[in-house]
Amino acid sequence: MEAQAIHIHQELIDRCRHGDQAAYYELYKLYSRSMYNVSYRIVNDEVDAEDVLQESFISAFNSLHHYRGDSTFGAWLKRIVINKAINQLHKKKLERIPDDDRWDVKEDEEVDALEGYPFTVEKVKKAIELLPDGYRSVLSMYLFEGYDHAEIGEVLGVSESTSKSQFNRAKKKLKEILESN
Repeated sequence: MEAQAIHIHQELIDRCRHGDQAAYYELYKLYSRSMYNVSYRIVNDEVDAEDVLQESFISAFNSLHHYRGDSTFGAWLKRIVINKAINQLHKKKLERIPDDDRWDVKEDEEVDALEGYPFTVEKVKKAIELLPDGYRSVLSMYLFEGYDHAEIGEVLGVSESTSKSQFNRAKKKLKEILESN
């Protein structure tokens, strides 16, 4: 039963591999909205998110022969979107997370800075958009995309401890933003 869920769009993927334009469009319609949201949460700009989305689909369709079905198509595509979004941030030469010991935070220093604060979803969304790119990327990848700190470190090219410290700093900064409004 689980194998069916993993390969739910296999017929569309096979049609795409044979050059069926309608199948490409169907896959795009199925995944474009959710992948746009993934992109937007990282790049925090509508135009950049749309660019990332388009580049991701082009890359995915051109690399469809590399998709082996080890994971769902959506998970494979999400990885492409996240990588393209991170590359977009780097292209713009926006704040990069330094990888050195001064950013390390000990495990026992982790604090849930938002515990007990009643904020609306809209207010939290707006506050997340105000975070510096590095903070927002780590926060989004950890909370919304389900990556662990080792995976985030690998994607961003930083250590796991740097990812953890950036996540903690992001939570603190988010709390400051929320409390100031």
